[in-house]
Amino acid sequence: MNNITSHGFKVKWDEVEENLHSKGYAVVPGFLEPNMCNALKELYDQKEGYRKTVIMERYRFGLGEYKYFDYPLPKIIQNLRSELYPHLVPIANLWMKALKIEKAFPKTHQELVAQCKEQNQLKSTPLILKYGKGGFNTLHQDLYGEVYFPIQAVLFLSDPDVDYEGGEFVMTQQTPRAQSKAIVLRPKRGDMLLFTTNFRPVKGKKGYYRVNMKHGVSELHYGERYTLGIIFHDAIS
Repeated sequence: MNNITSHGFKVKWDEVEENLHSKGYAVVPGFLEPNMCNALKELYDQKEGYRKTVIMERYRFGLGEYKYFDYPLPKIIQNLRSELYPHLVPIANLWMKALKIEKAFPKTHQELVAQCKEQNQLKSTPLILKYGKGGFNTLHQDLYGEVYFPIQAVLFLSDPDVDYEGGEFVMTQQTPRAQSKAIVLRPKRGDMLLFTTNFRPVKGKKGYYRVNMKHGVSELHYGERYTLGIIFHDAIS
C-alpha cells in the first residue's frame, strides 16, 4: 500500500501491514501531535459523553480506571474508527484465509457495526484509560460478543519517563506446545499501537497455525498514564 495521510499524519501502511503479519503489532510513531494528546486527556474529566466508568480493582482487572464513550462518539474518535478500519480489513481477511476460518470482514466500518447490531452488540467500545502510581492492567482480550474484529488500536497520550515511569504495554503470545512469549513496548506520547485483539497466524512447516495473544499494562512506579483505546466492534454490555 502507498503512504496515506490520516488526520494530517502520515501512516506507512505497507510497514504496518508487514509488522502486523510478522509480529502481531505495529507502532506508528508521532500519529498525534502533543496538543491533540492534551485535548484527548482533558476529555477524561468531562462528566458527560460516557456510558460507563469501570474501577478496575472492583473486578480484579488491575488498578486504575477507564471510561467507555457513549454514542454519538466525539468526532475525532468516530473518524479514527471509520478511517483506520478500511486499511486493516485486508490484513484481517488475510489472517482468516491463512487460518482457514470461514469469515470475511466487510469493507466499511459501518457494515461491521451493522453486523454487531444483528447480534445485539449495541454499546460503544472506544475508551479512555487512566493509571496512577501502582496502577496496572491484567492480561486480557477485548472481545465483547460474537462479532469481533481481530485488530485494535491504542493511542498513547502521556510520555514515559516524563509523565510516568513503568507502565509498559505488555503482550503475551501463547504458541501451541511451547512456553508463552512476552513482548514489552514503551511507545511515546502521540504514538499509535495497532495489535491483534485475540490471535494471529504464524507460518510453520505445515502451513499457518494460530497463536493466541493477550495484552495488559505493567505497574506504574510514579506519575499518571493516559491512553485512548479504539476497538472497532461494539459490545453487548
